Amino acid sequence: MLLTQAGIFDDLSTLSDATRSRMLFLLDRHELMVSELCAVLQLPQSTVSRHLKTLLDAGWVSSRKEGTSRYYTLMAESRGPAARRLWILLREQFGNSAAADQDARRLKTVISGRQAKSREFFESAAGQWDKLREELFGRASHLQALPGLLDPEWTVGDLGCGTGPAAAALAPFVARVIAVDRSGEMLQAARRRLRDCPNVEVRRGELESLPIGDAELDAATLLLVLHHLSGPGEALREAARALRPGGRILLCDMLPHDREEYRQQMGHIWLGFGEDQIKGLLADAGFGKIRIAPLASNTAAKGPALFVASGQK
Repeated sequence: MLLTQAGIFDDLSTLSDATRSRMLFLLDRHELMVSELCAVLQLPQSTVSRHLKTLLDAGWVSSRKEGTSRYYTLMAESRGPAARRLWILLREQFGNSAAADQDARRLKTVISGRQAKSREFFESAAGQWDKLREELFGRASHLQALPGLLDPEWTVGDLGCGTGPAAAALAPFVARVIAVDRSGEMLQAARRRLRDCPNVEVRRGELESLPIGDAELDAATLLLVLHHLSGPGEALREAARALRPGGRILLCDMLPHDREEYRQQMGHIWLGFGEDQIKGLLADAGFGKIRIAPLASNTAAKGPALFVASGQK
């Protein structure tokens, strides 16, 4: 009981100072830096820092560092029921004061200033933004989050997985990935890449006779695979068999081209596919809601232009 009373008296002493109460009222609304508190409270940094130290020592606020900045926030919820009731009472009383109204107006200006700086940056950097983002985060950074749109309960088939880059990209976002390829050497490389992905199964098999059960998949991908197959229609029918009703297929391949040397150099059977050809293959395999779109050309790439197509079983 004595300890509880002592704690209450300590809190009363801490909150009895008007400046500290104003600080807590602000930090209850926003996480703020010392410079921002100085601007709102119209006080010098030494005064603000001294009162912040008192509040930190008493456990009323916490701080976190972000880069070279430090942000402060109210911690009333962690102080226990007695301290929370005391803070609620103080907030109700102080919230109706003229000082609180003035502080709130200046706080709004400070927060607007944050947003203005962000707007100014993007307005000045718009012409260079793509290059800047690429330098900071890599060329495909804006695409790496897109698999997060997938249903986390899905099982996805990466058909013709090669060395496993697509399976690795999908694995963090879905329940299970089944990666299939006919090449033992490719699958060895895939297993090395996917060794830290426990939800990926690597299976050897032909795409025209998949080692996957009926309706086992929610979605399937065939990425730069069809041009290697003598019977692309057969592979698409097998994919449809392995998909549940309503399951989706996604394929990417080359648009028609005249690179005959690809047949000898890389074993290509098809020199790309036209839109009508792909629509026919997907429809014959039992897919509807077919969509086909060419992908933007990459000037740094040496190969033919690509398209992406999707359909639903």
